[in-house]
Amino acid sequence: MHKVAFFPIGNADCCRVDLEKGPKLLFDYADMRDPADPEDRRIALGDELRRDLEEAGRDAFDVVGFTHLDDDHIHGASEFFSLDHAAKYQGGKRIKIRDLWVPAAAITEEGLEDEARIIRTEARFRLEKGYGVRVFSRPDRLREWLKARNIRLEDRAHLITDAGQLVPGFRKDTEGVEFFIHSPFARRLDDGGIEDRNSDALVLQGWFSCGTVDTKLLLTADAPHEILTEIVQITQRHKNDSRLEWDIYNVPHHCSYLSLGPERGKDVTEPVSDVEWLIEAQGQDRGIVVSTSKVIPKRDDDPQPPHRQAANYYKEATAKRKGQFIVTMEHPSTDRPRPLEITIDTLKATVKRTASGGSAAILTSSAPRAGMRHGR
Repeated sequence: MHKVAFFPIGNADCCRVDLEKGPKLLFDYADMRDPADPEDRRIALGDELRRDLEEAGRDAFDVVGFTHLDDDHIHGASEFFSLDHAAKYQGGKRIKIRDLWVPAAAITEEGLEDEARIIRTEARFRLEKGYGVRVFSRPDRLREWLKARNIRLEDRAHLITDAGQLVPGFRKDTEGVEFFIHSPFARRLDDGGIEDRNSDALVLQGWFSCGTVDTKLLLTADAPHEILTEIVQITQRHKNDSRLEWDIYNVPHHCSYLSLGPERGKDVTEPVSDVEWLIEAQGQDRGIVVSTSKVIPKRDDDPQPPHRQAANYYKEATAKRKGQFIVTMEHPSTDRPRPLEITIDTLKATVKRTASGGSAAILTSSAPRAGMRHGR
């Protein structure tokens, strides 16, 4: 059995993946809670993750991936993780990173400050030394950055994975999972585009195997509808539709309407056609749609995500497949949100139900589905 967890940290992202055979992966880290505010219902993320590692007798994640360097994906990372590039970020109870995953823009972007600069420095340090890092995409800017340091891109090719490839080191028949990379695209920057964190972020599919049953997780970072459209069109052109199937879908950008289409809509956001296909045709029966966000508002006073119109679309689309739409700051209640834990086994993806008072959880599961596709 594999496990996937999302955390109630407001409009911010963190996804932990626990593989059946032991490895632990973390995608993004943003500890947003204000300890001085007794009304802050966001979880103390660092404490939660450290407790889980201690229970497993570990002091490291096998993989820590930062989809991009916006604050709501990296906040507090330099205080939580042990970083190799400077002694000041080592020691104590800091958590080690065996392999750091970053998009190429996290190496090449200039003018960074604070947390983003620190993570970039760590990624650059590992890439220069040639260990413990995986960079996604190889735009010309990455080649130039390496050349300026007297390093040939070819000598670091084993640390680079492009869109359309599987990440080395993970196979369904051995680790029980493989990761397929959808984005970032090298040519977006090579065509003269400037680095845009949302557009150049890491988007991937995790394809889990339990026996003969496959379950698919789609992590979409903060991808806008334009990038999702390009991902869909490229995938269809290569007749690779299964790489966009999903049983668990982490909706982009904290349930922003801009990840569905250009217009918010009065009550429901209307997605562009390719995003509609991604949500409605590629979502499997009883799928789980996760909004890593604040509570969905009932009015439009706040211009920032989450947007109720986008949430209404996801709810309607999910209901058609008898699935679930879950907001991290509403699970299991708005008064006391707790981590959203999902098990992956021969029943595919199942939400672990937690009583709002924090009492022992019970597992809810559905009977195996008629016509379930096995071993694809």
